[in-house]
Amino acid sequence: MVDEKLVASITRAVLEQIGSAGVTGACCAPVAHRGDAGSLVQNGELIDLRTQENKTAITLEHAQNMDMVEQMRKTTPARIGVGSAGPRLRTRTYLTLRADHAGARDAVFRDVDEDLLARMGLFTVQTLCSDRNEHLTRPDLGRQLSEETKRELRSKCQMSPQVQVYVADGLSSQAIDANIEDFLPALMDGLQDLGIQTGTPFFMRYGRVPAMDVVSETLDAEVTMVLVGERPGLVTANSMSAYIAYRAKVGMPEGRRTVVSNIHSGGIPAPEAGAHVAQLIKTILEARTSGVDLQR
Repeated sequence: MVDEKLVASITRAVLEQIGSAGVTGACCAPVAHRGDAGSLVQNGELIDLRTQENKTAITLEHAQNMDMVEQMRKTTPARIGVGSAGPRLRTRTYLTLRADHAGARDAVFRDVDEDLLARMGLFTVQTLCSDRNEHLTRPDLGRQLSEETKRELRSKCQMSPQVQVYVADGLSSQAIDANIEDFLPALMDGLQDLGIQTGTPFFMRYGRVPAMDVVSETLDAEVTMVLVGERPGLVTANSMSAYIAYRAKVGMPEGRRTVVSNIHSGGIPAPEAGAHVAQLIKTILEARTSGVDLQR
């Protein structure tokens, strides 16, 4: 039988030990406690845990070659040189991880800003997903459009364009909010300068990448390109990708897609990526192929 009095006594002792140590007990030295949301007070200094500098701060002590650790840190946004307090993460590392995890969840569950879509002149269609939960749990429905939606696309969009561009929320609406206002103008201006005719851009709610195949067939597009928010991680929730395919067809191999990924302020800046993708589309049109075949 469990001695409930003994369990209660041990529990009180543990809580008293934690209380006497404070937040720093096994996590962070010398003295630290939580400030406002997203901040840490350490030695009287308020540290903003949301900045990249503090996210990637080296907390490892007694490294054999600290100069090498610092050089490595400058080449990646990943958390390296992270120290520990016994078997646990330090308070700063733990809180930055929690903050980034919360940001990733927000990016997945939020919707794209309606005002932004209005400013960009994008009308909205929706896949067969009825809500955000279904979008996350039924990716197959995020690849399909209803017959009514197909008719709407045919009525609102130019048919048989050289290039059909559209935007989908994917798995990070935040990535769309952060990038399309800079990316789309650079792309469209670039395509216009290259003499490439474009169709009518639009926004697709609850969209997955293969929905571009349905769009391609519906509008008879020579090249179809979708901008989609990528699955957020603990480095950034703002990463967007451009998926491009020549004469995309439902059921085609994934290897027929050309992808430009990591479009965000810490990767390929959106304006630069837009100009690059315009040139890439020109190459695809000239080669009349995309994906792995484009590399041959």
